[in-house]
Amino acid sequence: RTRPDHAILVTHTDVPDNDFSALFTTLNEDPDSYLTTASATFACAIGRSFYQQILPSDSITLGWSSWATHWLSRLPATIGDHIHISHSADDAARRAFTRQAAEDWHDFVAFRGRELVPGGRMAVLTLAVDEDGRAGFGPLMDALHDAVHRLAGDAVITADELARMAIPTVGRTEKDLRAPFAPSGRFEGLSITHLETFEAEDRFWERYQRDGDAAAFGARWAGFARAAVFPTLTTALEGGPADPRTAHFSARLEETTAASLARHPAPMSIPLAAVVLAKHRRPE
Repeated sequence: RTRPDHAILVTHTDVPDNDFSALFTTLNEDPDSYLTTASATFACAIGRSFYQQILPSDSITLGWSSWATHWLSRLPATIGDHIHISHSADDAARRAFTRQAAEDWHDFVAFRGRELVPGGRMAVLTLAVDEDGRAGFGPLMDALHDAVHRLAGDAVITADELARMAIPTVGRTEKDLRAPFAPSGRFEGLSITHLETFEAEDRFWERYQRDGDAAAFGARWAGFARAAVFPTLTTALEGGPADPRTAHFSARLEETTAASLARHPAPMSIPLAAVVLAKHRRPE
């Protein structure tokens, strides 16, 4: 920002069924909102997938995406032996997820390259992979997998619904993230100016180490999962998210997952990648 009265438009984007009313309530009521703390700032929202162009070309100075690009644009295959592809031994499914992840990252970068102004920047925080090549959250993924099978055994969900349940997220390696830019180092006018992978803190585990409360540890991670992935899992129900069993399913899944994690508390590996993209200025 060059001066306090320099107007800034912030455009929030998400899929069409996102609850944008919650976003705008927060922006209007949170005392730390940029609408409160910074003058001449304005907010709007676009309900479209960012795997397509969603803003005019050469219109964005600074882009930011966090905890989003690890979600695939679609579920490319069913996963027969686990709820998450990084825990699956199904080679065909793993190949399908790998292809979809590559295509989605290619499209995400390509369209941001069109939208950014020359000299613009894009920062991305997304899931990486741990030393075992998995997208992290291992104990949580296993607990969720066991929980949905238990709910199927208790007739809370059907066998067909269980078979459809999967979390369409992926972790990417540094090679995956650099792939669209090979071999020249540039793609759609963009280049990577910064890329690092690191392990994020498991704050729930750190708290458990201090208080020894296993039940609270399990409840915190199950609550996180309910907010982050349960909406996706409910799409596998016969009636989708509007299925009359959704509330009961979600409550039982949260309860069962929390109990499982409380019985065997373990730290979560949370591998992340931070990427900064820059759009090159056109020659004079």
